[in-house]
Amino acid sequence: MQFKPQFLATAIGSMPFTDPEYAVDLSLSTLGAAPIWPQLPKRGFCEQFLPQYCQGMPRLVIDEEQKRIWFDTSGDYSEPLAEFYETYLAAMDPEAPTADCSAMAISPEHSAGIYAFEKRLADKQLKFPFIKVHTSGPCTFALTVVNENKQSIYYNNDFRDMVVKALAMKCRWQIQKFRPFAERIICFIDEPILSAYGSSTYVGVLREDVVAILTEVIEAIHAEGALAGVHCCGNTEWSILIDAGADIVNFDAYEFGHTIAMYPTEVKAHLDRGGVLAWGVVPTSDAIRDKSVESLAEHLEKMMDNLAAKGIDKQLIVEQAIITPACGTGSMDTSDAEKVFERTAALSIAMKQKYGF
Repeated sequence: MQFKPQFLATAIGSMPFTDPEYAVDLSLSTLGAAPIWPQLPKRGFCEQFLPQYCQGMPRLVIDEEQKRIWFDTSGDYSEPLAEFYETYLAAMDPEAPTADCSAMAISPEHSAGIYAFEKRLADKQLKFPFIKVHTSGPCTFALTVVNENKQSIYYNNDFRDMVVKALAMKCRWQIQKFRPFAERIICFIDEPILSAYGSSTYVGVLREDVVAILTEVIEAIHAEGALAGVHCCGNTEWSILIDAGADIVNFDAYEFGHTIAMYPTEVKAHLDRGGVLAWGVVPTSDAIRDKSVESLAEHLEKMMDNLAAKGIDKQLIVEQAIITPACGTGSMDTSDAEKVFERTAALSIAMKQKYGF
């Protein structure tokens, strides 16, 4: 993959602001080499994590009054699904000069952040080494969104497959949109629900299915020449993300940094083939108020040393490290969220200086 980020700083998508221009300012001013388009859930229901990505999916109902989305699987749904698959197959045709994924576009009503970010880059004629985009993970989406009987759509094979393919198209649409502004695009698949993988709540969720679902979206990202990351903000079986082919494994290294060392064989193979660990070492809670760059650097070193003690070359770990917040900042106080971005940027600089990058 030939990607050595050397403590590159980027972030998870959500911010607690309602002004998209201010959010873009913060992204550009703190994440100079890998800015993000801001997700702004406090602007309204349609910009929240799952509704933001739901447009274009057949038989999906958006109920803004009740603040919920759900799939209507009653009756005969074969025709709308068939229409979707025709669109999908045309978009993914390897013989086509470009994949037209506009059927799964995210509108300005569902993301002011995408369009404010795009306009700023175009108006200022900006170009970056990297731009990071993001989508709701297919497992999180399908396990959370329900049908008319309040049953998880994940367990309906027809709709689950459609969700995976729709989100794959949304990834490709974003990558195409921002490709003119970056040397390379990073696309994160955000899978917070995987922190509950293996629990009694999701006893019917099989490992091989999760790997296959993630692999399908990752392969779509790779088809656009972009780097694929998977973000989980809790503890999970990290080898799942590696087995799915993620280029970047992003985890909450502030709370769960020690858990990555529980998979030394898989992590070593991941790094040896050019994979990256994105250390979410900057807390996204009120703990940020008491954390200096020095204390965060000390914690990061401890976690990296813990991994190196498992037989993984420390130089490999540091060369293939990204710095991120532990999670999104969308539910934080605005001043705390600003600190998160400022500390992330400063920690990246401090670690680069320490290792001579």
